[in-house]
Amino acid sequence: MTASGDVRASGFRAASTLYVLHLWALFGLALSNLFLGLALLAAPASWKRGVRIWARRTDILLPLLAYVCILLASTLLSSDPGRSVRELSELFTLAAIPLGLLVIDSERRARQVVNGLIVVAVAAAVYGLGELLAGSGDIANRIRGPFSIYMTFAGFLMLGDLLLLSQMVYSRGWRSVWRWLGLAVINLALLGSLTRSAWVALVLTLALLLLARAPRYLLILAAAVALVALLAPAPVAERMRSIVDLEHPTNYDRLCMLEAGLQMAADRPLFGVGPGLVEDLFPIYRHPTAVSQTTKHLHNSFVHLAAERGLLTLAAYVWLFGAALLAAWRGWRDDARRGGGRGDLYTGALAGLLAFNLAGLFEYNWGDTELQRVALFLVVVPFALRGLGSGADPAPDPEPAHLL
Repeated sequence: MTASGDVRASGFRAASTLYVLHLWALFGLALSNLFLGLALLAAPASWKRGVRIWARRTDILLPLLAYVCILLASTLLSSDPGRSVRELSELFTLAAIPLGLLVIDSERRARQVVNGLIVVAVAAAVYGLGELLAGSGDIANRIRGPFSIYMTFAGFLMLGDLLLLSQMVYSRGWRSVWRWLGLAVINLALLGSLTRSAWVALVLTLALLLLARAPRYLLILAAAVALVALLAPAPVAERMRSIVDLEHPTNYDRLCMLEAGLQMAADRPLFGVGPGLVEDLFPIYRHPTAVSQTTKHLHNSFVHLAAERGLLTLAAYVWLFGAALLAAWRGWRDDARRGGGRGDLYTGALAGLLAFNLAGLFEYNWGDTELQRVALFLVVVPFALRGLGSGADPAPDPEPAHLL
């Protein structure tokens, strides 16, 4: 190998390792930022390889490019461009999509990321349960694990939960006592977080997947939810009951936020009121009976994007995730037909992307950098796996793949 070839190989290995670490370090956003920044600096050494890969991934790069271009336009056309320009920091995180397509070069690498995320989710759940034992956990002092806010904590646990479940369904992992313990820990902490959006998104995602592939198991899911509701401690049971109570203050407040967001989008439909300006403009659009006097976001990713950045940005967002969901679904379907042994990866990506966007109906999780980065990894997975070899990974035993 030539000296230039050695440099390219070393740069690729560095970028690949740092990309993985930026996802495993999401419990500390500054550390994650450091790893991602270093990965992007190392990536140009593999530019020629990247060009060949990216040329075959236009089905995901085109919606990403559209999203970025419209974000730039909405910033320039903002009612306060100086304030909106700060939101362009999101481009740093979005760079993880082309980077991920470059560095996830084998099934082994994809599994390495997933396994690490599951381990981090279990560790975060243990941290959160420790907070419960220390006396936290009521609605005024909710557990948040190693994250800055309980919503991020619950969203991360939800995604880790689905990745672990996917492994257990599609491999002999369901026979592992450690995986069952990890699943129990994650779900106990998720219940203890008292975060309804994560609960609803998790149950709806499982219901949709079962409806698509194994509707006979829907009754088991319904029975499990009913059992949890019956046996749950009072704070959890009260939060579960409040989900369907439209007069509950937080539910009513969210409806008022939706109305304000729709009015913002109606006033400036194409490019929105401007990135980062919802908090400033909310008092103007606020319904007189709304509980909150102000808010940083509208508790709905789709409405928030439409209000802040316009319907064009919303369309690009839907295109991006729609393309990823379709690719994951096709990969899941084709892998099942061929018995390719990657069903857990495709299922994990499909389930995680569904859950992320279902939770986004109740929370602006697209604006949560930690969750956004996991979601972008899941976006990359079905495209990165397409046409890859196994990377010397043993194919997982498909038993009991018939469950899904």
